[in-house]
Amino acid sequence: MHPASLAAAGTPRQPSKRRIPVSQPGMADPHQLFDDTSSAQSRVYGAQRGPSSLGYHAPSTSSQAAFLDDPVSNMAMAYGSSLAAQGKELVDKNIDRFIPITKLKYYFAVDTLYVGKKLGLLFFPYLHQDWEVQYQQDTPVAPRFDVNAPDLYIPAMAFITYVLVAGLALGTQDRFSPDLLGLQASSALAWLTLEVLAILLSLYLVTVNTDLTTIDLVAFLGYKYVGMIGGVLMGLLFGKTGYYLVLGWCCVSIFVFMIRTLRLKILAEAAAEGVPVRGARNQLRMYLTMAVAAAQPLLMYWLTFHLVR
Repeated sequence: MHPASLAAAGTPRQPSKRRIPVSQPGMADPHQLFDDTSSAQSRVYGAQRGPSSLGYHAPSTSSQAAFLDDPVSNMAMAYGSSLAAQGKELVDKNIDRFIPITKLKYYFAVDTLYVGKKLGLLFFPYLHQDWEVQYQQDTPVAPRFDVNAPDLYIPAMAFITYVLVAGLALGTQDRFSPDLLGLQASSALAWLTLEVLAILLSLYLVTVNTDLTTIDLVAFLGYKYVGMIGGVLMGLLFGKTGYYLVLGWCCVSIFVFMIRTLRLKILAEAAAEGVPVRGARNQLRMYLTMAVAAAQPLLMYWLTFHLVR
């Protein structure tokens, strides 16, 4: 045998070593069938998008700073702020001119004790002696400190309650409808407006110098709704008899209340002197006071008689 073959036969055969290629950075995995191009595309797409994450060009901070530092823009901002302040001041002045909010706050400065005393005064004015309105440094005190002071809380609440009671009365008679209830409320407001305008015109024609304001008139004329509520409720409970009895009492009470209240407002000169002043002008003032007081019972009956059957 050949010596080389003997040497090969005597030497054990070594296992063959398989050379596995080493993947270089940036090269694909040798065991992967297809190349993964998603990461490369994402990197390219991210590079194309630029610094903004949404794919839009981000605004430059230098341009914003330049706009804020621009004296023209600062002047425009200051001018706009001054215009806004002037507009707010102008609106406040006009609102206070046409809608005297400050004066309205005075007429709603009431409390529970005042409301109770005022309602008692409206139903029983015969027991009250002092009808003078109290003043503090030429300014009338708030209604919660003086039961003689006019307020708008009781007239407003009485008007709303009157509308609700009217709806209840119409409902018990199977005559309720939104249109009829709205007509009832609008009629009451229309009569109140006509009363105020007629009294203001009469005061102007008679040339009465008085501190009686339009809001005072609305307050005094609105007190009749309290008696109207009582009359309608008694009519619903006791029929026509209860209606006429309670409404008659309330009519007499409101007549006395208006006479004793308005005589200090309309007949201010005579009341200040302490003696009745004879003359045609004072007689006209007295007639005007009587007419305003007498109109209250008539309107109380006119606005409620159809609600009780």
